Amino acid sequence: MIESNKDKNAWAWVPSLYFTEGLPYVIIITFSVIMYKKLGISNADIGLYTSWLYLPWVIKPLWSPFVDIKSTKRNWFLGMQLGIAIAFLGVGLTIPTNNFFILSLSCFWIAAFASATNDIASDGFYLISLSQKKQSFFLGVRSTFYRLAMVTGQGLIVVLAGFLEEHYGNNQKAWSYTMIITAIFMIILTVINLFATPKVENETGASKEKPIRFFDVFKTFFQKKQIGIVLAFILLYRLGESQLVKMASPFLLDQNDAGGLALSTTEVGTIYGTFGIIALTIGGILGGIAISVYGLKKWMLPMILALNLPNILYVLLAFWQPSSVVFATLVVIIEQFGYGFGFAAYLMFLIYVAEGVSKTSHYAIATGFMALGMMLPGMISGFIQEVLGYTGFFIWVAIAAIPGIILTRYIQYPATYGKKDKN
Repeated sequence: MIESNKDKNAWAWVPSLYFTEGLPYVIIITFSVIMYKKLGISNADIGLYTSWLYLPWVIKPLWSPFVDIKSTKRNWFLGMQLGIAIAFLGVGLTIPTNNFFILSLSCFWIAAFASATNDIASDGFYLISLSQKKQSFFLGVRSTFYRLAMVTGQGLIVVLAGFLEEHYGNNQKAWSYTMIITAIFMIILTVINLFATPKVENETGASKEKPIRFFDVFKTFFQKKQIGIVLAFILLYRLGESQLVKMASPFLLDQNDAGGLALSTTEVGTIYGTFGIIALTIGGILGGIAISVYGLKKWMLPMILALNLPNILYVLLAFWQPSSVVFATLVVIIEQFGYGFGFAAYLMFLIYVAEGVSKTSHYAIATGFMALGMMLPGMISGFIQEVLGYTGFFIWVAIAAIPGIILTRYIQYPATYGKKDKN
């Protein structure tokens, strides 16, 4: 490791690196839902097939040790970011074809594997490039820019697609051009990271935490204290949210006779890309500050409640079906703020779980279970919605939060974990 570069220019590269980590994820997982809805795919197929795209994040621990061992993490994430851009270009070029659903999904699959690998390398680079003091300081920065990327993909880029829909009067052309522009944007971000990130590793990729044997990574992870309850908590923390995120946009876009709010693509993009981004950012920042001041224990229950209780408001929206966009906007603001605030505790708990040997790989395993907790419920969300209707579905989403809330009583961790050292 080139120690002289440790902590070097962190303000220059942490924001761009984590924005580039978040953007592909939201394009693949959330943006694709809106795109396929506007291209005429059913809710059941959207829920099932876009949830399968979580799989690379679920199984990424299988190859995370290779990212630790082979080459440098900087080489890994730069290569993966370029691969994501090429895959997004493939999505854009296949949308105008007759078999666009299968072909574009195939490109999204390639992007998903590259994005999951990019996550491993980026997180590992963060852990080895910054001192422990700087890691704590920049935790809120990386989380904020990751969330900014998510809302950019779900908001601003959707607004662009809506504008192109109105301009061309052709959804396929509009979404094709949008994906091509997104691919160009990814190339620009890759170039920025090429020049912004310091070289803190030898070309051999030597890392102080590299495991001696491949299977020791998994053995030591599953020997952690309370691992059964810990994994259950990771899987259930967002059980309701994992289903809501798949059906919220279809609900806003569907016509009134289908139970939706009949909003336009531009309106949905604007809600998430302006008001949503502000609420999400404020929630995330306040969540990080709260934990740093009082520690994780004090805020775990309030934060999981903050993440889940706003989902009840979707029940009221579905039952009432207000014609004014104001009510949908208010609900999204509250929900996004609660998500940002509540996710802070979840992220801090994942970091705690990864403590010890092979931190990079253990964090990848923990986030793999996090992705599994999003994938499995999301796969059946469309079928549940079609059976129960939107009102019944959102009631079910609210109920699904209960198991995770109950488990907060049983997980064990230091009460002051995450609290900023006053010294």
